[in-house]
Amino acid sequence: MTQVFFHCSNPKKVFLDPRGAEVDDIAEARDLATRVVRSVTSERTLEDWRDWVVHVSDDQGDELFVMPFTLVLGKPH
Repeated sequence: MTQVFFHCSNPKKVFLDPRGAEVDDIAEARDLATRVVRSVTSERTLEDWRDWVVHVSDDQGDELFVMPFTLVLGKPH
């Protein structure tokens, strides 16, 4: 198991994940990153989430991958 962290950012803001989660593999980390995006964007705000990304890093601070919110949200119609 590996401890991973899901930090969210856009060009103006950063939200750090202080707890992270333990995952068995990169596929599980990807699934959790998708859930993070859905959770964050489900809150009723005026925020435009299209320029946000999730930075998934391990407990050493090495970035494993970046997931743009638009990958989960899709393009606006």
